Amino acid sequence: MASIFPLEITLLAQLVLDECRERRVRIVTAESCTGGLVAGALTDIAGSSDVVDRGFVTYSNKAKQGMLGVPGDLIADMGAVSEAVARMMAEGALNASDAHIAVSITGVAGPGGGTPMKPVGLVHFATARANGPILHRRELFGDIGRGAVRMESVRVALEMIRERVSG
Repeated sequence: MASIFPLEITLLAQLVLDECRERRVRIVTAESCTGGLVAGALTDIAGSSDVVDRGFVTYSNKAKQGMLGVPGDLIADMGAVSEAVARMMAEGALNASDAHIAVSITGVAGPGGGTPMKPVGLVHFATARANGPILHRRELFGDIGRGAVRMESVRVALEMIRERVSG
């Protein structure tokens, strides 16, 4: 059966799974603008349950607070699409799971919702690892279309997991 994901994403997800298996690492995702697509790309591959612990789809601010422990005042002060919130999402997912590495994604996929300070295509990512620093990455994909922003975000998230597994 063919994957619902582009070949590049499927191959990257397979690499992530292989490298995690090699190092006996389990992962958790905390996703907002991608709506579970990172977890979907990983679990689209048979046998991924030995690597993927769980995924959190925290699209609303209330979900970020309730499921991941992101403080409401942080969201109010910084906005849901921010480095601080991405970092807290990754840390919260790691703490609420049995995983070794967490990746989080929060952004503005469009077509609406952008502002001059947070334009469509802005996405913040973070990875957390037990006993390690939380790493952040900011991408400005531009107004390339909702689907393209989301798929590029999946690619970046998978790349960040790979970097964290090997680093």
